[in-house]
Amino acid sequence: MRIAKIPRAEAETFRKRLARRRMVRKDRRIVDRDGYVFIPILDTADDTFIRSLGGEIIDGDAEERSCFISPFEKVCQFLHFSPEMEDLLPRKWEKVGDVLVLRLPDELLPRRKEIGSAYARAVGVRVVLQEIGKINGIHRTPEMEVLFGQGTETVHFENGLYYKLDAANLMFSSGNIDEKLRMAALDCHGETVVDMFAGIGYWTLPFAVHAHADRVIACEINPLAHHYLVENIALNHVEDIVQPILGDNRDLPGEGFADRVMMGYVRTTHQFLEKAFSLVKPGGILHYQDTFPLAVYPQEAFKRLERASGGRRLEIAFSREVKSYSPGVSHMVLDVHVLD
Repeated sequence: MRIAKIPRAEAETFRKRLARRRMVRKDRRIVDRDGYVFIPILDTADDTFIRSLGGEIIDGDAEERSCFISPFEKVCQFLHFSPEMEDLLPRKWEKVGDVLVLRLPDELLPRRKEIGSAYARAVGVRVVLQEIGKINGIHRTPEMEVLFGQGTETVHFENGLYYKLDAANLMFSSGNIDEKLRMAALDCHGETVVDMFAGIGYWTLPFAVHAHADRVIACEINPLAHHYLVENIALNHVEDIVQPILGDNRDLPGEGFADRVMMGYVRTTHQFLEKAFSLVKPGGILHYQDTFPLAVYPQEAFKRLERASGGRRLEIAFSREVKSYSPGVSHMVLDVHVLD
């Protein structure tokens, strides 16, 4: 085994610099003996770099130790990139079922297939996608490229619920899990809930399965998302509770019948507030989500609600940030109690 030997007084700085370049073996113990520190190093460690720091490379042995190697560290071990290239590798990703979604900087694109394979091995997924553009249009369609594997349909398990989807053609965000848990913890016995932007069932399923709503009307305009919504209703055994509807939520029939209206959307949600107010009964609640520049929140939210309410009396029962959306802009939620 290769070991780097360094005087004790210089050892900590030396170790950190080796670790920074991922040269240290984490599965073997570092030994402090006779005024020197002995650091087990990988076979791929750069001898010239070690010697430039005052280290000596010797052959030896070191006691085994259990260690945790993060998926990112495994990726680096598989790729053998330079430290500069490693710094560009994503340390965060979205895992949807057995599909991984990455976003790579332009500098890494020539080696994206190799990178996709490394992440698949390190994280243990079947398919790796790269997000190559923004989510577009009213159908909220992502732009993806397959880097590794094939077949982008998957089943994602979250909070006791199954979500089947095509991860290359439909978005799935785990960033709002706290809000999903909050909705799931509600007591909706005896209630009718309208989910105006149902997607594949992100909010519909927590209301039907965990919050025990009597009835959920789930409207979705994207035919592909609606297809998976229907599948997920069956997958979670709530066919007798959820009524899926394909179409524009502004065409939903009926007025003043909903105990709750779920508005789990962003950017343009305020354009649908008038319809939401027409659906909710006196005493009901709107769960209104939208994006706001923090400089104008909550004033702008109140203005949008008042403009759309038709003069109905309102009370904000709850408000918080769901997540950051962009610099200076946040995805917010308000529970709006419609008093009459």
